Amino acid sequence: MLLDRQDRSILGRWWRTVDPYLLLAFSALIIIGGLMVTTASPYVAERIGLETFHFTIRQFGYLFLSVFIMFIVSLLEPKMVRRVCTIGFIGAIFMMILVLFVGPEIKGSTRWLSIGPIALQPSEFIKPCFFVVVAWMFSEKLKNPEFPGYAIGIFLYLMVAALLVLQPDIGTTITMTAVWIGMFFLAGLPIIFIGFIAIGAIFAAIGAYLIFPHVAARIDKFLNPDNEENYQVRRSLEAFANGGFLGKGPGEGTVKKYIPDSHTDFIFSVIGEEMGLVVLLIVIGLFAYIILRGFRTLEKSNDSFTILACAGILMNFGLQAIINMGVALKLFPTKGMTLPFISYGGSSTLAMAFGIGVLLALTRKRYGK
Repeated sequence: MLLDRQDRSILGRWWRTVDPYLLLAFSALIIIGGLMVTTASPYVAERIGLETFHFTIRQFGYLFLSVFIMFIVSLLEPKMVRRVCTIGFIGAIFMMILVLFVGPEIKGSTRWLSIGPIALQPSEFIKPCFFVVVAWMFSEKLKNPEFPGYAIGIFLYLMVAALLVLQPDIGTTITMTAVWIGMFFLAGLPIIFIGFIAIGAIFAAIGAYLIFPHVAARIDKFLNPDNEENYQVRRSLEAFANGGFLGKGPGEGTVKKYIPDSHTDFIFSVIGEEMGLVVLLIVIGLFAYIILRGFRTLEKSNDSFTILACAGILMNFGLQAIINMGVALKLFPTKGMTLPFISYGGSSTLAMAFGIGVLLALTRKRYGK
């Protein structure tokens, strides 16, 4: 990792300009994720008739590919980041429309698009691209008050939210709405308008409860602790209690034998049981460190586009982690949201790597500029 300062290669120049501490924190999450999927997924694979290490092998493939994507994207200049994300946004919109017609229905939702042996979730890939494009529009509005950046940002949000609701994917809709509101606030929208938007979001959430049966079922289960369908959550809480301070040891946990989603939605519970409170706090600390250091880095930037785009990516990263951990601890209803870089999932891991690559690209030191 100690590269010669005279090294003029792409790797040498990249290393001298990127934030090494953020890289180290992301690397730690990726290593933890690989280890925990290895211990959590075999029981799940055998239960559904797959090879023991089916999910493990696939996840390591996703992780290696995510590191490559993160590196390549982090090399881009801001202008190229905007272009790539605009193309990505258009492509993701097309796939989200396509998935409504040809996507298989899984658990009441049509979110997946099968391309040969590969299954993609377009809503995961649209998130980083959406945040960058909206940041671009908002920043252009700040530079030129005549530019309709706010109007374009609102239109793009309504379009994406409509496609998500049609799937339906209410969890992702709520997360993206919260991040979009935060970006709008940073872009200078008066607090009174933020309040109106927040009130509208509350009414939209109530409407989702009344319109979508699966949303109402999840909330009802969450509010009724005696509901028999709260099985996964009860097992999750038992796992934390069994793990104690130091855990039962890698591979010694039992919660993965009983929770169907132990390698995805409830991998935080597996960490708690096998590794204990100490490692849980390390994982939480890594997420907190990444978010705080990311925002600290933005304090040094005078570019509104960089600030808004990176803030959106960081808010999404943090919210997704908080929701996943909160579900495992019965603080939120189940959302089906992965823990970034730790839970099993190809679309989520690759899309998150793309977003982090954008974060690293925009926060790199650019000498002489």
